[in-house]
Amino acid sequence: MSSNISEIARINNVTRLTVFAPEKEVIIPVNCSCSGLYYQAKTMYAIPDPIETYFTIANNTYQGLSTCNALERRNEYDEFSLIPGLELQVPLRCACPTAKQAAKGSKYLMTYSIDVGDDILSVSKRFNVSTKHILEANGFLDKNSIVYPFTTILIPLPSEPSNLDTGNENYTKPVRSFSPWPAANVSKGKSKRNLYIVSGVAAGSFLLLLVVSWVILLAFFKKRAREVPWMSSSHEEILVEIANIDHVPKVFKFKELKHATRNFSSKNWIKGSVYWGVFQGQILAVKMAIKDISKEVNMLHKINHFNLIKLCGYCEHKGCFFLVFEYMKNGSLRGWLTRAKSRDTISWKKRIQIALDVANGLHYLHNFTKPGYIHKNINSRNILLDSNIRAKIANFSLAKETDTSGTTCELVGTTGYMAPEYVETGSVTSKMDIYAFGVVLLELVTGKDAVIVEESGEILLSAAVVAIMEGENAETELDGFIKAHMREDDDLEIAFSVANLSLRCLAREPSNRPSMEEIVSCFLKIQVNVHKAEKTHKN
Repeated sequence: MSSNISEIARINNVTRLTVFAPEKEVIIPVNCSCSGLYYQAKTMYAIPDPIETYFTIANNTYQGLSTCNALERRNEYDEFSLIPGLELQVPLRCACPTAKQAAKGSKYLMTYSIDVGDDILSVSKRFNVSTKHILEANGFLDKNSIVYPFTTILIPLPSEPSNLDTGNENYTKPVRSFSPWPAANVSKGKSKRNLYIVSGVAAGSFLLLLVVSWVILLAFFKKRAREVPWMSSSHEEILVEIANIDHVPKVFKFKELKHATRNFSSKNWIKGSVYWGVFQGQILAVKMAIKDISKEVNMLHKINHFNLIKLCGYCEHKGCFFLVFEYMKNGSLRGWLTRAKSRDTISWKKRIQIALDVANGLHYLHNFTKPGYIHKNINSRNILLDSNIRAKIANFSLAKETDTSGTTCELVGTTGYMAPEYVETGSVTSKMDIYAFGVVLLELVTGKDAVIVEESGEILLSAAVVAIMEGENAETELDGFIKAHMREDDDLEIAFSVANLSLRCLAREPSNRPSMEEIVSCFLKIQVNVHKAEKTHKN
């Protein structure tokens, strides 16, 4: 935790030589500061031998106090470059009481990692905090809101935590963090404050993640066959009908998954909780799910489009779920863009095709499924590439039907991609996907991540490019902003066209953003120009 030993001893009322027993909760004070759009505590972690992954570091070592995405954004290494001895920057979650919370006497916010069996009411009783204050701090609708193990919630406290014992000897204490902000010192800026983190001994076993209570899928996989009206005079009607065909996924046995993945061997590990396996000669991807996925599975078995990841099957084993998807050989778009210089990564032809693939996938999702869907988490890590560098949209865990769109109190998504109306008011419409797509376009043009980490802090790629494009020497500045290995001598005009289209997608007013149909049309025209430019280069 990069913490001071004397402070650890003081806050826990022990000596510097005290040896803590396993499962003992320990308060660890560290520094917390404002970083860009959010507060976090910064610490360093040296990768041990054997090698760990971003997934195990986030979920086993720090037990939910950090996430895979946060680790990937903070460090320049991709998931395949982690070696023993490498030092990683680890951002830990902390928070600051709002003025409203401070007025009610809350001087500290505790970041509590949900354990198996926890709910809002039990947490409220344990820490003697009203459920109303917990609900307000986290934007929950009511005390029955579902919270899953390894997620964190904020608990406002009136005084510094000192005794964390529960009075229940059989209670297994999870890792927790405390972020104190004295009410008298609540202010903006990057001044450092104290964060108290409670550290227990991690189980160290990957299976710890599987000890979760699940809602069993019921009645979602009944076979239903519908005829496709191939003789329909309307192409769009055909697309809608195809979208409504139920593609019944296979129900795998757990022993099939173990055999295919060689018992989930580290050699079969892809990323996070995803492994590859060989099923009757075909390579597929197996994803371990850590939350209820019934909604996602119900959606995926009804959609059918080349640019949306295909669900091949699922498995339920002892209350845990596994999803089996088609295998995407070239990984995520983010990973592809950060790889070493190659003909593929500098090819405008490839990049425009990827953009068109994603646009087609979203166009289908918004307009040709019944009901239509909003993805809600479009980003370069949720866009996967097959062996031919063709893009497919993945991870539909947050997807929402368009006819039930409105507002939400629980904001979930990826920093750098969330539309302003969603962040400010919780508004959920298909226009939020278009905003996120605009950020992906900027990544394709510049090669940079959606959140750029600099010595002075973090800046959003969208904000940086908007500032450039609104300046007087936009083309010259954009040329300098594009990564050297992403730029080709005579293709700045293409980059400028894509950047301009991305700015339309990033319009602050949702109604000013283009529709996916219009975006697809624009990219078809850009693609023609790319082919012309390619012929010119050959000549």
